[in-house]
Amino acid sequence: MELVAGIDAGTQSLKVLVYDPAARKVVASTSAALELTSGADGSREQAPADWVAALNSCFAAIAPAVRARIVALAVSGQQHGFVPLDAAGQVLAPAKLWCDTSTSAECAQIMDAVGGSAQTIAAAGNPILTGYTASKLPWTKTHRPEAYANLATILLPHDYLNFVLTGERFCEYGDASGTGWLDVRTRTWSPDLLRATDPDRDLAACLPPIAAPEALYDIAPAAAKTLGLPATVKVAVGGGDNMMAAIGTGCVTPGRLAMSLGTSGTLFAYSDTPVVDPEGAWAAFCSSTGGWLPLICTMNCTVVTEQVADAFDFNTRHADGHLRTTPPGADGLVMLPFLNGERTPDLPLGKGVLAGLDTTNMTPAHFYRAAMEGATYSLKYGYDAFVRGGMQFDRIVLTGGGSNSAQWRQLVADVFGLPVDVPTQSEGAAFGAALQALWALGHARGEGASIADITERHVALDPQLSARPDPARGHAYATAYTRFLRYLDALTPLQRG
Repeated sequence: MELVAGIDAGTQSLKVLVYDPAARKVVASTSAALELTSGADGSREQAPADWVAALNSCFAAIAPAVRARIVALAVSGQQHGFVPLDAAGQVLAPAKLWCDTSTSAECAQIMDAVGGSAQTIAAAGNPILTGYTASKLPWTKTHRPEAYANLATILLPHDYLNFVLTGERFCEYGDASGTGWLDVRTRTWSPDLLRATDPDRDLAACLPPIAAPEALYDIAPAAAKTLGLPATVKVAVGGGDNMMAAIGTGCVTPGRLAMSLGTSGTLFAYSDTPVVDPEGAWAAFCSSTGGWLPLICTMNCTVVTEQVADAFDFNTRHADGHLRTTPPGADGLVMLPFLNGERTPDLPLGKGVLAGLDTTNMTPAHFYRAAMEGATYSLKYGYDAFVRGGMQFDRIVLTGGGSNSAQWRQLVADVFGLPVDVPTQSEGAAFGAALQALWALGHARGEGASIADITERHVALDPQLSARPDPARGHAYATAYTRFLRYLDALTPLQRG
């Protein structure tokens, strides 16, 4: 039987998932770790060659008989990264990533050139936030002038892997909307934002064409040979990791709220129309399925809990016990978990803060709970903006590594006051990429199934992992969240100073 594959190139690892649509089961799953280079200035970079090496390693670990049955695949990739290529397709510099905060000054410069944040939102639907691709271009012009001088094409991480797979330079609407250059209302590159980013050259000439959501490309013969795949494999357009996670959680129709607890935390909800906030309280992104995907992103989620676990020398897989031994609110211990700076709330130069320490809560268990609660409260801060904007939801679909924790699932249900469901496929982005490949292949064959039809058929929920809000704990968390907001308000002037 035919198989489809999803590739998820994240910050910490690259994963490959192979799915059997007829049997409705994953038949292979592999991953390879990725190194992250960090600088004191907030820079966070990776070598695109490492993504390719990880891709080759993952496919080599899959049985040849399984690889031989793959007919289509798609790539999910971390959003906002900047991969500069020369005319020959060679990478000119390390890729600056979504979590890179070294370009915060360039964000302000771009928006000032447009006329401020409000004018930027009016022009393209989004402000230029730290981490967005746009700010990385002027930074490169200043700090890597040779790479800037030889720049021919700007690709995002998932675009680059598509280039490796197909030999073609193209992008798609979902990931492109995270650059800051795409006018999300019209789905076209914004001349105002391109000119504000670099008035000295035509940036539009450096941007690849935007492919339709259902487009398919032939795999390059060299890539097929290297990966041990049939020469007939088709490559769907894929998208940003949040866009693919939306597919992998069935968030392709209005009314469903998805939450991803990964290195970063995200909240997103599908819309048939653009959902732009004039204050920029959320990212007004496009989906990778023809619609829009209003999204809240925090830059510090499982990275914070993992750092605390490392500091106290225990494994996060066994950390639920720490949650069970501590009460909601961590006995007054509060963490502002902004280890990488933060996007929600908008504190690109923010740092982590522990407050409320006393003789009763200075324990590893309390620290771990405060980290998990702080990461969740940051998402609640963004969710409150969704609610103020008139959005309504009746449940949360949870994905990402954090969803493996029973205590975190219950924490989310209690903090948000909503039922929490978890798909049976925990790798939402990789699974979503596989489903997009399945959808695009069916479309090319004239089968007519919509992406909603595909997700309805293949996205299943695991009832054993569901969580329902507990009113008593919800009240305790509401008190603790108010305390979190008080510390946030008090410390924000210092974090922005």
